[in-house]
Amino acid sequence: MKFICAQNQLATNLSLISRAVPSRPTHPVLANVLLSADEEQQQVSLTAFDLSLGIKTSFAAKVETSGTLTLPAKLFNDIISRLPDGEVTLDDERPSTGEDSAAEAGILATITSSSGRYEVRGMSAEEFPALPTISEGQTVQLPAEALMQGLHGTLFATSGDETKQVLTGVHLIVHADSLEFAATDGHRLAIVETINEKEDSDDEVEPDEDAEELEVTVPARALRELDRIVGMHEGHEPISLNFDPGQIVLELGGFRLTSRTLEGQYPAYSQLVPRSFERQVTVERRQLLSALERIGVLADRKNNIVKFSIDQEKQMLSLSVEAADVGSGRESMSAQITGESLDIAFNVKYAMESLKNISATEIIIKLNSATSPVVLSPLTGVKMTHLIMPVQMRG
Repeated sequence: MKFICAQNQLATNLSLISRAVPSRPTHPVLANVLLSADEEQQQVSLTAFDLSLGIKTSFAAKVETSGTLTLPAKLFNDIISRLPDGEVTLDDERPSTGEDSAAEAGILATITSSSGRYEVRGMSAEEFPALPTISEGQTVQLPAEALMQGLHGTLFATSGDETKQVLTGVHLIVHADSLEFAATDGHRLAIVETINEKEDSDDEVEPDEDAEELEVTVPARALRELDRIVGMHEGHEPISLNFDPGQIVLELGGFRLTSRTLEGQYPAYSQLVPRSFERQVTVERRQLLSALERIGVLADRKNNIVKFSIDQEKQMLSLSVEAADVGSGRESMSAQITGESLDIAFNVKYAMESLKNISATEIIIKLNSATSPVVLSPLTGVKMTHLIMPVQMRG
């Protein structure tokens, strides 16, 4: 194998796949990155796979000799990321005493740049497991912008508790004309509905209105990587989603992400959202978030609870924290309030994370009582529902 490419391009693509490299590999080759160079297509691909999440990227390069090999992912990334801008050449030498000896002796790859030369020992690509493929199953095209909106509005609410497997992912439902995303950790719930717009294309097949909807729960870890890849990708082409029970494959340009899906019945989350509300508060999102960030310094010293005082007569929303032996804090801001005045308390972290993940100038807070579920939504834009359970106040 021998190819020449730009240092920044190789470094960027290595960064994209790095999170699919396991920290504790079950087999030594999984700690490596798979490199494939194609002389005919003048393309290089990089692959990392931890047997659950797999990421493959491809980019244009000057390929002089086709070939495959694997190199230690962390060491390779550390070297390439520190090289100066400019061209990088990678080629390898292999023992000529047969395949068994080659596997035993390993592979020596040489990395050359304007600053110097490095040699790194690798392993045969034959040992590297192939990424899963889906030959039969459902395939849909997802608009990149709609997917990003859905992920930004829900990923934060997934559970980090591995014992609640199905809650560690985002539940995605693909309808003919809309996408629905949902995430919950048992304390809060985030739902986003976006428009499933199809790009105009002469080759595009019209969507089948009678087609069965696709419903799948994808691990948050895989979706965070997809979010990162889409965010770095130039262009607006749709993302191809291929799905069969147990496995999902997402493709965008030269990127391919594979992941196991989460098994189990996802909670009937729509039943948790109240049908009607007695009170409503409209407030500037950034102002409320900034106030929470300041008062949260005191809340962190106590129990992470902040009290919201809704004053209908004065049309004011006040935040307060009473932290015994530390101090207290109070902030107030104007708001549009309908319904009777009310005091209600929240976990400050949950409130802030919702506000950070709603992309709107103003938000609406809908509530009934101090102990019933509260919904935060953007005043305009994407249809988004963030449900938070209040905390019972003592005294």
